[in-house]
Amino acid sequence: MLFVNTLSSKALIQKGSAVKENDEEFILFIVDFSNSMTEKLHGTKKINMVLDTMQELLPQVPQDKRVGLRVYGHKGGYFMPGMACKASSLIVPMIKGSAPQIQSALFSLRPTGWTPITYSLKQAVNSDFAGVSGKKRIILLTDGGENCDESPCDYVMELTKTRQDISIDVIAFNIYDQEANNQLKCTALVTSGKFYSANTAAELMQSLQNSLNVQKEVQGVIISH
Repeated sequence: MLFVNTLSSKALIQKGSAVKENDEEFILFIVDFSNSMTEKLHGTKKINMVLDTMQELLPQVPQDKRVGLRVYGHKGGYFMPGMACKASSLIVPMIKGSAPQIQSALFSLRPTGWTPITYSLKQAVNSDFAGVSGKKRIILLTDGGENCDESPCDYVMELTKTRQDISIDVIAFNIYDQEANNQLKCTALVTSGKFYSANTAAELMQSLQNSLNVQKEVQGVIISH
């Protein structure tokens, strides 16, 4: 299921030229490497399903898209909350033709820690997007809700009071906790992003393809509550 919102074009400052309006945008994957990603789904570890899906997806990303990768939960250990709640790193900056680098980076990491979603969003907004003008989009792929005593919903509600240039697509992977889903739906909708729920490898691929708009035809159902 999904929520669909259309993003407008963005303005980019090009070297030696004035600000120009075009359809280019900066896209940042934020991928969950928390300990729960080692759990099995349909007989396969969830992280392996994500890696296999990304390996198939990334070659479909147009070379002219500026795409980067941030991950969380990849260090710190589940029993080290102080470190684990800040375990979020920009692995690949948002550049054109980054698919091979993103793929290589994903396969070099191992799930181990917690789920600092809000901290990761703050890092993306304040650091990764620093100096970037125009539209910016986050694609958050997570198998759980925040567990570092913060609220991504509360954060984006405050953020959108002063910033309307960032949207967040959320892919909730095998999440059945209602509170977690509510928080993640809020995170997407408040920022005019899309919310997807995926429980199989096929649904995960469809969600990612729809978010990246790498298919010729994209169909979806708009869910209202």
